[in-house]
Amino acid sequence: MESRVQRQLTPARGSVCLGIACACSLLGLSCLNPFAPKLATGLAAQTCYDLTTIENVLCTFRNAYTFKDTTLYGSIIDKDFAFTYRDYDHGVDVSWGRNDEMRTTYGLFQSVEDLTLIWNNEVSSSGNDTSYSTVRGFNLTVTFNPSDIIRVSGYANLTFVLLRSTRTWKIVRWRDESNF
Repeated sequence: MESRVQRQLTPARGSVCLGIACACSLLGLSCLNPFAPKLATGLAAQTCYDLTTIENVLCTFRNAYTFKDTTLYGSIIDKDFAFTYRDYDHGVDVSWGRNDEMRTTYGLFQSVEDLTLIWNNEVSSSGNDTSYSTVRGFNLTVTFNPSDIIRVSGYANLTFVLLRSTRTWKIVRWRDESNF
Protein backbone atom coordinates (compact mmCIF):
# COMPACT_ATOMS: atom_id res chain seq x y z
CA MET A 1 0.00 0.00 0.00
CA GLU A 2 2.85 2.33 0.79
CA SER A 3 4.33 1.85 -2.64
CA ARG A 4 0.96 2.61 -4.31
CA VAL A 5 0.69 5.89 -2.38
CA GLN A 6 4.29 6.69 -3.15
CA ARG A 7 3.69 6.02 -6.86
CA GLN A 8 0.64 8.28 -6.83
CA LEU A 9 2.52 11.16 -5.12
CA THR A 10 5.72 10.96 -7.13
CA PRO A 11 4.31 12.25 -10.44
CA ALA A 12 2.51 15.11 -8.69
CA ARG A 13 5.62 16.08 -6.71
CA GLY A 14 7.71 15.82 -9.89
CA SER A 15 5.29 18.10 -11.75
CA VAL A 16 5.41 20.67 -8.95
CA CYS A 17 9.23 20.58 -8.89
CA LEU A 18 9.38 20.91 -12.66
CA GLY A 19 6.93 23.82 -12.54
CA ILE A 20 8.96 25.60 -9.88
CA ALA A 21 12.20 25.02 -11.81
CA CYS A 22 10.66 26.40 -15.02
CA ALA A 23 9.26 29.44 -13.21
CA CYS A 24 12.62 30.17 -11.57
CA SER A 25 14.51 29.89 -14.83
CA LEU A 26 12.04 32.17 -16.61
CA LEU A 27 12.29 34.70 -13.79
CA GLY A 28 16.06 34.48 -13.91
CA LEU A 29 16.09 35.18 -17.63
CA SER A 30 13.56 37.98 -17.53
CA CYS A 31 14.84 39.92 -14.51
CA LEU A 32 17.93 42.03 -14.10
CA ASN A 33 19.59 42.41 -10.75
CA PRO A 34 19.75 46.18 -10.16
CA PHE A 35 22.42 45.66 -7.49
CA ALA A 36 24.85 43.73 -9.71
CA PRO A 37 27.50 45.84 -11.43
CA LYS A 38 27.57 45.76 -15.20
CA LEU A 39 30.49 44.23 -16.99
CA ALA A 40 32.87 46.75 -18.54
CA THR A 41 32.66 46.10 -22.28
CA GLY A 42 33.72 49.35 -23.91
CA LEU A 43 37.23 50.53 -24.63
CA ALA A 44 38.68 48.33 -21.91
CA ALA A 45 38.00 45.21 -23.92
CA GLN A 46 41.01 45.93 -26.12
CA THR A 47 43.83 43.48 -25.55
CA CYS A 48 47.37 44.80 -25.13
CA TYR A 49 49.56 41.92 -26.16
CA ASP A 50 52.92 43.03 -24.84
CA LEU A 51 54.88 46.10 -23.88
CA THR A 52 57.05 46.21 -27.00
CA THR A 53 55.32 49.34 -28.33
CA ILE A 54 54.41 52.67 -26.76
CA GLU A 55 50.79 52.21 -27.84
CA ASN A 56 50.61 48.89 -25.97
CA VAL A 57 52.01 50.53 -22.84
CA LEU A 58 49.29 53.20 -23.07
CA CYS A 59 46.70 50.48 -23.68
CA THR A 60 47.94 48.61 -20.59
CA PHE A 61 47.83 51.87 -18.62
CA ARG A 62 44.18 52.38 -19.63
CA ASN A 63 43.26 48.78 -18.81
CA ALA A 64 44.99 48.98 -15.42
CA TYR A 65 42.82 51.99 -14.56
CA THR A 66 39.66 50.40 -15.97
CA PHE A 67 40.15 47.14 -14.08
CA LYS A 68 41.72 48.92 -11.05
CA ASP A 69 44.64 46.48 -11.26
CA THR A 70 47.85 47.59 -9.51
CA THR A 71 49.75 44.53 -10.76
CA LEU A 72 48.99 45.49 -14.34
CA TYR A 73 49.83 49.12 -13.57
CA GLY A 74 53.12 48.14 -11.90
CA SER A 75 54.14 46.26 -15.04
CA ILE A 76 54.46 49.54 -16.96
CA ILE A 77 56.18 51.62 -14.26
CA ASP A 78 59.99 51.64 -14.30
CA LYS A 79 62.02 51.14 -11.10
CA ASP A 80 63.41 54.69 -11.50
CA PHE A 81 59.96 56.20 -12.07
CA ALA A 82 59.21 59.80 -11.06
CA PHE A 83 55.77 61.44 -11.02
CA THR A 84 55.48 65.24 -10.93
CA TYR A 85 52.53 67.59 -10.70
CA ARG A 86 52.10 71.30 -10.03
CA ASP A 87 50.60 72.25 -6.65
CA TYR A 88 49.05 75.57 -7.65
CA ASP A 89 47.92 76.35 -4.09
CA HIS A 90 51.54 76.44 -2.90
CA GLY A 91 53.17 77.37 -6.21
CA VAL A 92 55.54 74.37 -6.23
CA ASP A 93 56.10 71.17 -8.16
CA VAL A 94 55.55 67.99 -6.15
CA SER A 95 57.32 64.76 -7.10
CA TRP A 96 57.49 61.19 -5.87
CA GLY A 97 59.00 57.88 -6.90
CA ARG A 98 57.72 54.44 -7.82
CA ASN A 99 56.85 53.25 -4.29
CA ASP A 100 54.74 56.32 -3.57
CA GLU A 101 53.17 56.09 -7.03
CA MET A 102 52.13 52.49 -6.45
CA ARG A 103 50.76 53.29 -2.97
CA THR A 104 48.85 56.33 -4.29
CA THR A 105 47.44 54.42 -7.24
CA TYR A 106 46.38 51.54 -4.98
CA GLY A 107 44.54 54.03 -2.77
CA LEU A 108 42.81 55.52 -5.82
CA PHE A 109 41.79 52.11 -7.11
CA GLN A 110 40.40 51.11 -3.69
CA SER A 111 38.41 54.31 -3.13
CA VAL A 112 36.53 54.56 -6.43
CA GLU A 113 33.73 52.64 -8.01
CA ASP A 114 34.84 53.17 -11.60
CA LEU A 115 37.64 54.78 -13.62
CA THR A 116 37.46 55.54 -17.33
CA LEU A 117 40.64 56.72 -19.01
CA ILE A 118 40.63 57.84 -22.64
CA TRP A 119 43.90 58.73 -24.36
CA ASN A 120 43.49 61.54 -26.88
CA ASN A 121 45.75 63.15 -29.43
CA GLU A 122 49.52 63.18 -29.25
CA VAL A 123 50.56 66.83 -29.02
CA SER A 124 54.30 66.30 -29.37
CA SER A 125 56.82 63.48 -29.36
CA SER A 126 60.51 62.83 -29.72
CA GLY A 127 62.85 59.96 -29.12
CA ASN A 128 65.16 57.29 -30.35
CA ASP A 129 65.55 53.51 -30.03
CA THR A 130 65.88 53.54 -26.22
CA SER A 131 63.98 56.62 -25.02
CA TYR A 132 60.72 58.20 -26.13
CA SER A 133 58.86 61.25 -24.85
CA THR A 134 55.31 62.24 -25.66
CA VAL A 135 52.73 64.74 -24.53
CA ARG A 136 49.36 63.05 -24.82
CA GLY A 137 45.89 64.45 -24.10
CA PHE A 138 43.58 62.45 -21.87
CA ASN A 139 40.15 62.42 -20.26
CA LEU A 140 39.69 60.66 -16.93
CA THR A 141 36.30 60.06 -15.36
CA VAL A 142 36.47 59.13 -11.67
CA THR A 143 33.26 57.71 -10.22
CA PHE A 144 33.26 57.54 -6.44
CA ASN A 145 29.53 56.74 -6.47
CA PRO A 146 26.68 57.55 -8.86
CA SER A 147 26.23 61.02 -7.34
CA ASP A 148 29.95 61.86 -7.01
CA ILE A 149 31.70 61.90 -10.38
CA ILE A 150 34.80 63.92 -11.24
CA ARG A 151 36.00 64.54 -14.77
CA VAL A 152 39.62 65.48 -15.33
CA SER A 153 41.14 66.45 -18.65
CA GLY A 154 44.62 67.53 -19.48
CA TYR A 155 47.93 66.31 -20.76
CA ALA A 156 50.31 63.64 -19.60
CA ASN A 157 53.93 64.41 -20.39
CA LEU A 158 55.39 60.89 -20.43
CA THR A 159 58.91 59.60 -20.90
CA PHE A 160 59.42 55.94 -21.75
CA VAL A 161 62.59 53.90 -21.55
CA LEU A 162 63.28 50.66 -23.41
CA LEU A 163 64.61 47.86 -21.23
CA ARG A 164 67.26 46.15 -23.34
CA SER A 165 67.02 42.83 -21.48
CA THR A 166 63.30 42.33 -22.24
CA ARG A 167 62.85 44.72 -25.19
CA THR A 168 59.86 46.24 -23.38
CA TRP A 169 58.97 49.87 -22.75
CA LYS A 170 58.32 51.29 -19.28
CA ILE A 171 57.24 54.72 -18.08
CA VAL A 172 60.16 56.40 -16.32
CA ARG A 173 58.72 59.92 -15.95
CA TRP A 174 55.22 61.33 -15.84
CA ARG A 175 54.52 65.01 -15.50
CA ASP A 176 50.81 65.52 -15.00
CA GLU A 177 49.54 68.63 -16.75
CA SER A 178 45.85 68.27 -15.85
CA ASN A 179 43.28 71.03 -15.78
CA PHE A 180 41.33 70.95 -12.52
